[in-house]
Amino acid sequence: MKPIEPIPLEEIEAARERIAASAIRTPLLPLDVPGGGRVWLKLECLQPIGSFKIRGAANAMALADPERLARGVYTGSAGNMAQGVAFEARRRSVPCRVLVPESAPRAKLDAIERLGATPVPLSFEAWWAVLRDHGHADEDGFFVHPVSDPAVIAGNGTIGLEIVDDLPEVSAVVVPFGGGGLSSGIASALKARRPSVRVYAAEVETAAPFAASLEAGEPVDVVRTPSFVDGIGAGGMLREMWPLTSGLLDGALVMSLEDVCAAIRTLVEHAHVVAEGAGACAVAAALDLAARDDDIGDVVAVVSGGNIDAAVLATILEGRTP
Repeated sequence: MKPIEPIPLEEIEAARERIAASAIRTPLLPLDVPGGGRVWLKLECLQPIGSFKIRGAANAMALADPERLARGVYTGSAGNMAQGVAFEARRRSVPCRVLVPESAPRAKLDAIERLGATPVPLSFEAWWAVLRDHGHADEDGFFVHPVSDPAVIAGNGTIGLEIVDDLPEVSAVVVPFGGGGLSSGIASALKARRPSVRVYAAEVETAAPFAASLEAGEPVDVVRTPSFVDGIGAGGMLREMWPLTSGLLDGALVMSLEDVCAAIRTLVEHAHVVAEGAGACAVAAALDLAARDDDIGDVVAVVSGGNIDAAVLATILEGRTP
């Protein structure tokens, strides 16, 4: 695939207008915890589907060819983009199919079906091939890539516009890193509006391909250990995303599963917010960054989603790691 080109600010600003009927403008709230520094929460978990993915899905489908879209829409997703595409497909009255990895949590599969879409389970390897190849030969209709689609990235970038509007003095933003579509979209907006801001990828140690690729200076594959942090943590980088993410992001912050669990508990106890593993990973990384650098200033953690299995959440709230 050709490398994804940087997303112009005007495309992100146009996306903000296109998605206004689907995505809400989420709040930016301070996280008041001892020793937490000035950490803020961008609560994308409050979107209608519980995830930021509605932004990119809505923008991509708004720009789709109407005739192709009428034949139906499909995506490859562990759950959150599936819900974003399904939500927008239902709003537009078009059929929707979702290619999901067999490990997708039951809570997300149930949500896909409630939105009227059909989940199609694949092995993780076959599912990853859908993302790598930008589609599946057996599927018809319009394909929404969950990561490396400029329209999706522009939709994601609207989060960056909201952050800098609400917190002009922001110094750093920490974003969960799955494939780079969210972090590069947000960074595109922030670097255009506030060039001095630092944008960091948050990864979990069970699968941190961006950190490994930064160290190697090129995209590399890593050993992936499945965990409850299902929204991030692939076995490698999508090569078309490497030039964009490595050029825009200021580094990778890798957290342990225990760090993520602690962040989930902190969010519930101090902010009354339920976050899934990916979103809590960004919070864990932001708290760690603020604790290590007294001069960092205001740090925003993007709480990307709140779709977590109830049993997993209960285990974490009991003080255990699933």
